[in-house]
Amino acid sequence: MRRLSVALVHHPVVGRDGAVMTTTVTNLDVHDIARSARTFGVSDYFVVHPIEAQRALVARIVAHWTGDGRGLSRIPDREPALSRVRVVATLADACTAAGDAEMWTTAARPRARSISFDDARAHLRDDGRPVLLVLGTGWGLADDVMERADAHLPPILGVDTYNHLSVRAAAAILLDRLVGDRCAR
Repeated sequence: MRRLSVALVHHPVVGRDGAVMTTTVTNLDVHDIARSARTFGVSDYFVVHPIEAQRALVARIVAHWTGDGRGLSRIPDREPALSRVRVVATLADACTAAGDAEMWTTAARPRARSISFDDARAHLRDDGRPVLLVLGTGWGLADDVMERADAHLPPILGVDTYNHLSVRAAAAILLDRLVGDRCAR
């Protein structure tokens, strides 16, 4: 199986008005996506943020639950998940650190060049370059990131037109669809 990593991008993403912006780090995103990454065997979870103070915040969160952090003694089960977190300034840094990975994205709306989850699972089983699943905060990844992607996964659709999942929930669903135990369903 190919190496699979996840990147949570805080810039460049779009805001409610469609303008490119930078979002702030959310503690829950750091924890919950790390836990999903560990559950589904993801090698690295990159938190991408251009602002040093935000990267330092993520580093403090991770340090609290790993190494000599006080959280490790309280809840040791968090360490295997939080130890997968890598903090980088740019998406290019994440792609390089992930081994010159193919970049896969997803969005709430269908995109051209989408591949099905069945095709994506088959692709992950082939030999080849690692894959970096790129997720956006805010209202999603900026168009230039989407255009640079090697592939787009289908949107996660619910029972009606409402489609506004948290990125944490979307990450868990995507990872389950890509590498989860298909026999359990």
